[in-house]
Amino acid sequence: MNPTPKTARRTIRVVIGEDQGMVLGALAALLEIENDISVVGRGRNGKEALQAVLDQKPDVFITDIEMPHMSGLEVAAELKRRRSSARVIILTTFARAGYLRRALDAGASGYLLKDMRAEQLAEAVRRVHQGLRVIDPELATEAWSEADPLTDRERQVLRLAGDGKQSGEIAADLNLSEGTVRNYLSEAISKLGAANRIEAARIARTKGWL
Repeated sequence: MNPTPKTARRTIRVVIGEDQGMVLGALAALLEIENDISVVGRGRNGKEALQAVLDQKPDVFITDIEMPHMSGLEVAAELKRRRSSARVIILTTFARAGYLRRALDAGASGYLLKDMRAEQLAEAVRRVHQGLRVIDPELATEAWSEADPLTDRERQVLRLAGDGKQSGEIAADLNLSEGTVRNYLSEAISKLGAANRIEAARIARTKGWL
């Protein structure tokens, strides 16, 4: 451990969004070892993480993708909409080009996999804080090989259908008519060349589009 106190130079303020408690604690502990990084907030779900960023106004926000209430990608998109100055790093197990494309569209500055070394994460935080972009190199190459054909609304509807919800339930959740939901599902199924909504959802998840 570097004995230099954190007050020796400007500390990079970080908020972490992660729904697995042990992983959240481990990430925070690893980053706190660094003399120029401080974890100032944590969130166990998307809404908590979003609120922590809004309250703490960190320099960098590190988030998983799949979290309850709001996904990490949804939080990133909301922060972009609110013109937050926090730079976003997606830290995930999903090595899928589709997720990377969506992360970049949501304004993320980094997309990294959880099997990276601890020192690499700290360095990524520093680079992103400096205004640079940090992306897993293999995914960066794959990201532009196949475009995501789904619209945001088709993605929302298909995600709920893949979770087993019927058209009426989806309509109620999204404040849409049942006919509109069926139209979105039909478009998504057609675009993905699937036989039904369940297969369409499976294909989209495999590609990283949900």
